[in-house]
Amino acid sequence: MKRLQWFVILGIVFTVIVAVFAVVNVDDVAVNYVFGTAHWPLILVILGSVVMGGVIVGSALAVRVIHLSKELKKLRKETDREEGLHE
Repeated sequence: MKRLQWFVILGIVFTVIVAVFAVVNVDDVAVNYVFGTAHWPLILVILGSVVMGGVIVGSALAVRVIHLSKELKKLRKETDREEGLHE
């Protein structure tokens, strides 16, 4: 449980740091796309980048968790089958 609490505390600290950094940077910046350029407030660029990074990391972690849960299920089946043979 302590590990979860540390993750929550670190998440809150990170969120506050990003929010303060984003609010301080409110100037318009040019964002170059493949097909053109747009001017966006830097706060939106920063927050959008943080959100996209979170989505990418979360997706990678979700794939890893799904893979590990399938592997665990397979190993449990093998263990149950082997225990049935020894009885």
